[in-house]
Amino acid sequence: MGKIYVLDTNVLLHDPLAIFAFGKHKVVIPMTVLEELDVIKDRRDKDVSREARMAINTIDRIVGNAAPKQLLEGVPIIAQPTKDKTTQVSQGALAIYPDQKIAKIDNVPFLNSNHDHANDNRIINVALSLQATHPRERIYLVTKDINMRIKAKGSGLERVEDYRKDKVLDDVDLLSKGYTHFEGSFWEKIEKVKTEQHVRHTIHTIPKHEIDPLYPNMFLIDDMEFVGFVCNIDEEYAYILDINKQSLMHQSFWGINPRNLEQAMAFYLLRHENSDLMIMTGPAGSGKTLLALAYALQVTMEEKRFNKIIVARSTPPMAEDIGFLPGTEEEKMAPWLAAFDDNLEILHGADEHSFSSIDYVKQKANIQFKSLNFMRGRSFNNALIIIDEAQGLTQFQLKSIITRVGSNSRIIVLGNLAQIDNKYINPLTSGLTYIVENCKAFNYASVMHVNGIERSRLAEFAEENL
Repeated sequence: MGKIYVLDTNVLLHDPLAIFAFGKHKVVIPMTVLEELDVIKDRRDKDVSREARMAINTIDRIVGNAAPKQLLEGVPIIAQPTKDKTTQVSQGALAIYPDQKIAKIDNVPFLNSNHDHANDNRIINVALSLQATHPRERIYLVTKDINMRIKAKGSGLERVEDYRKDKVLDDVDLLSKGYTHFEGSFWEKIEKVKTEQHVRHTIHTIPKHEIDPLYPNMFLIDDMEFVGFVCNIDEEYAYILDINKQSLMHQSFWGINPRNLEQAMAFYLLRHENSDLMIMTGPAGSGKTLLALAYALQVTMEEKRFNKIIVARSTPPMAEDIGFLPGTEEEKMAPWLAAFDDNLEILHGADEHSFSSIDYVKQKANIQFKSLNFMRGRSFNNALIIIDEAQGLTQFQLKSIITRVGSNSRIIVLGNLAQIDNKYINPLTSGLTYIVENCKAFNYASVMHVNGIERSRLAEFAEENL
């Protein structure tokens, strides 16, 4: 039996290249989806309208000069070019379904298309019609709308599913934290090890298969106060740097010290010279923004490693325009980036003239507040870039920002997957989840989940109970 996939509009908005994700099977685009894309492409919401235009252009490239009959039966989909630019291979077919012509079929309960949810119902009716007229095919409706999936099943559609190509995990609890905790003693679980002393550093060489999971720049900790750092991995062995826990806890940035082991490990990764990308996740109040800002001021003002600090965050929903607020770009972004002013107050609130100190630091460190919409197409050199609230960005948005990092620059990405306010994204499809899982094996990237509320008793109670 063959497979036919009917795509909802939100799938193409989430991934404009989703048509290529279904292998050698047939993909059907209902006419209603094309109409919705046509409306969305002119919206003021730049990210959504851009993705709608990309989807339309992709369909147009595949369709080409196909005749009307070919569009109904299916036009061959030519696979995207591979990295080595090898010959493209046909991998399926794309058909356009004129859902306005759906006829009544006995025993098929078509949904009413004359009310507020008419478009959703028309798309479901396409799948129901194909299911009735193609008994030898398996018909799938693919949509990211949970309610639409429930409604389709309730209408008699046998196969309904979410778009899964963008998911790198089945459960967000499996997301890499940047460390693995071993109960009891770590060494009781290791059968073979070779230990060498390199000046002041102790390096343990352990066969790769004895540690799982294993990736560069991760920590290994146990209940006996052992802290190891995976500094290198080759084809056979992992090389673990033995770190003294007390020295780890006595690190300092701009007068700030870690309050728990996870913050201490984050300090170490921020300080790590061989890291171009640092991803810090964790609940509200765990100190992510404070640590990033303290590190930024330290390396910019004291150590002179960077010429400026670029601070940006998504402005929900979907990184929309910053609007018609008066003033410069930085003044427009001020309401969205008030968290950084709050943390500057923590760092300099005890100064005799705290407001003057904060203004001085902003000017001396050359802190620039940017809108994500205006970062595309630019290249930031000699800069430390901090992206806050990254959980609300798609993988495509976050990728476009990371590619802006120029020479002698570094980027720190912060986010809390429990506070996603973008209706098109969930923790499994967030760009933050995507880069954590895809960059953890990159030798020049590091990840740390900072846990433990350090803000107040009320914040800790609210996080756990409300």
